[in-house]
Amino acid sequence: MNQLIGKRLEAYTIKRPQEVLIICAEIAGEEDKIAIFKGFSSSLMRPTAFDPDVPILPDTAKIIRVDRAKSPFNPHVPDYIQKGLSWSQMQALLAEVGV
Repeated sequence: MNQLIGKRLEAYTIKRPQEVLIICAEIAGEEDKIAIFKGFSSSLMRPTAFDPDVPILPDTAKIIRVDRAKSPFNPHVPDYIQKGLSWSQMQALLAEVGV
């Protein structure tokens, strides 16, 4: 997995601030859900480090699926743009915006 995966996804949301990415990933054998919005990542299932230099998505993470939602994100009534994208589909979107 690309060592810069988290930074690339954060850069995508800077270029598309009207979107929130909800990433479902396997990290160290455990599933996690991560929200990425305007260049910042936060785990939805566990504590997130206060230091933004501590990666939420390590280079060993396995992306299970990516959901694209409109911002502002309301977890009770999410407004999805696309759901269930594979990592290869997300990579195409990353390339589209140049990250």
